[in-house]
Amino acid sequence: MVWSTVQDPAIQPRPPMGFNNWARFMCDLNQTLFTDTADAMLENGLLDAGYEYINIDDCWLEYSRAENGSLVWNSTLFPDGLIWLGEYLHERGFKYGIYQDAGNLTCGGYPGSRDYEDLDAKTFEAWGIDYLKLDGCNVINNTDPRPKVEQYRVLYEKWHKALEALDKPLVFSESAPAYFSPDFQTPPHSNNTDWYTIMKYMPEYGELARHSNDVKIWGFDGIFEPGGHWDSIMTNYGHNTELARYQQKCGFYNDPDFLIPFPDLTEEEKRSHFSLWASFSAPLIISAYIPELPESDIKYLSNKDIIAVDQDSLCLQATLVSQDGYWDVLTKSLENGDRLLTVLNRGNNTNSTLIPLERVGISPDHSYSVKDLWTGKTFTVSKSISLHERPSHSTAVLRIRGRHAPKLDITPTGMIFNTYTGHCLTTTRLGAQFETCNASDEQIWQTTAQGALTTLGARDTCLGHNERGNLKATACHAETGNVWTYYQTGNLMAGNSALCLAEAPSGQAVLEPCHPKADPQVLELPGGVTIH
Repeated sequence: MVWSTVQDPAIQPRPPMGFNNWARFMCDLNQTLFTDTADAMLENGLLDAGYEYINIDDCWLEYSRAENGSLVWNSTLFPDGLIWLGEYLHERGFKYGIYQDAGNLTCGGYPGSRDYEDLDAKTFEAWGIDYLKLDGCNVINNTDPRPKVEQYRVLYEKWHKALEALDKPLVFSESAPAYFSPDFQTPPHSNNTDWYTIMKYMPEYGELARHSNDVKIWGFDGIFEPGGHWDSIMTNYGHNTELARYQQKCGFYNDPDFLIPFPDLTEEEKRSHFSLWASFSAPLIISAYIPELPESDIKYLSNKDIIAVDQDSLCLQATLVSQDGYWDVLTKSLENGDRLLTVLNRGNNTNSTLIPLERVGISPDHSYSVKDLWTGKTFTVSKSISLHERPSHSTAVLRIRGRHAPKLDITPTGMIFNTYTGHCLTTTRLGAQFETCNASDEQIWQTTAQGALTTLGARDTCLGHNERGNLKATACHAETGNVWTYYQTGNLMAGNSALCLAEAPSGQAVLEPCHPKADPQVLELPGGVTIH
C-alpha cells in the first residue's frame, strides 16, 4: 500500500483541527495537561465543532533511547505512559498526535530520528499515534557535502517511505520549509529558491507543510510576554499568500501555524486570525490553555459557518484580489458554487471600503445574496459590496450566492505579484511593469480559459508578447501572442516560447529565459487559474 497525499487524499481529506501545547506551554507539559484539555474540549463543544486532534509537541521524551534503540517517554511527566494516554483520547473520540525531529536531536535537545526512521515510525504506530509533526532543528550534518536543501529533502523522504511501510497511515506534518523561509534566512535576505525547492516536495511526502517561523509563543517559564503576537500572525499570513500555488486540492494543506487566542490580542484580532486561516483552508490547531479559555473565545472558535469555509470540500486557499496597505481583499470558490469574500482591515483605524463585484470574479449585471458569516445576517447586493465602519484589524467574511442560479459563473480575478518583492504587475500604455501594490484597476487581473490576461483598468487590451520576446499591449483575441501558461514553480510562460515574465531590477516587466524558482520570475496569480 502506498500512503501519501498524492496517491490518497483520504489520509487527511480536510484540513486538520485540534490542539497542540507548544505556543502556549512549550516544554511545560505533562499527562494531566492533555487529559484536562481533552475533557474540556468535550465539555465546551470544541470536539463537536471538529477539533479532533490532541497533539503533543517537543520535550515528551527521555534524553536517551532504550537499549533496543526505541524512543522512551518521560515517565515522570507521563506516569501512565503514552499508550495509555492514546487510549484515553481515542475512547473520548479524539485523534492523537506526537512530535519528532528529522535530525539527530529535537529542538529541545532530546533524541531525534536520524537513522531511526523505520523504528520510530513503527513505534508510533504501536503507540496508537495518528499524526506526526516532524521538525527540522538539527538536520544539518557539517560533514555531508550535499546542499542544505538536499539534506532536508532526503530525511523527509526517508520518513515518507517509513510511513508508507505502516499498515495504517499517519498524518505527516512537515516542518522542513520553515527552515528556508525568509524569516530563517541570514541577512541580507538574498533569495527564496531553496524555500520553493523544498515546498515542491511537501505534497509528494505528506499532508501539511509548516512553511514559516513559529507564531510568537506565550512566553518563557509560564510568564506571559505581551506584544508582537498580531505582527507574528500577519507575518505568517503574508507567507501563506506567497505559496497558494502549492495547495491545489484536498489532501495537502499549507500550514501557517497555530491559532493563538492570547490575551494581548483584541477580539477583532482573534477573529481575524481565525477568519484568515479558515479562508485559506489551513489547519486549525489551537495552542492555548483550553480549560480556561473564555466563553467568548469558545464561541468564535466554534463558528459553524466559518469552520465550514475551512472544511469546504474543494479545499482551496483564498488568494489576494488586492492590497493597498490598508485593505486586503481575498476570494475563493466554494463547493456548492458560492463565492467567498474575505476583507481584512490592516489599518490602525476604523474604516470603510467599497468592493465592485467584478473584483470578486462575478458579473456586476446580476444581484446576489450575501451572508455575513460573523453576524449571520443575509442581504442582497448588486454592482458592489459596501463595508461600513470596519474596526481596525477586523475581518469580514462573506459568502456570496447567486439569487437565480445554483452556481456562480466565476472569472479568476486578482493580483499577479512577485512573491519576493511583493510588487504587483501593473498595466501601462505599452505593456506592464511591477509597482507597489495600490489596489488600482490596473493591478486587478482577469484570466480567460484560453490563457489571456487583462486588467479591469485596460479591458480592451491583453498582455501580449511577440516572437522576439517583447511584451506589448494587444487586442484580446485567441492568438498565440496572448496566451500565457502558469506553472507550480511560479513561472508564467509566454505561450510555448520558453520565455517567462520577470521583474527587472528597475521594476520593468520583461521576458527572459525561464529559470524555475528564480525570484524575479516567481509569481502568484488569482485563484482558479490552471496550474501546470
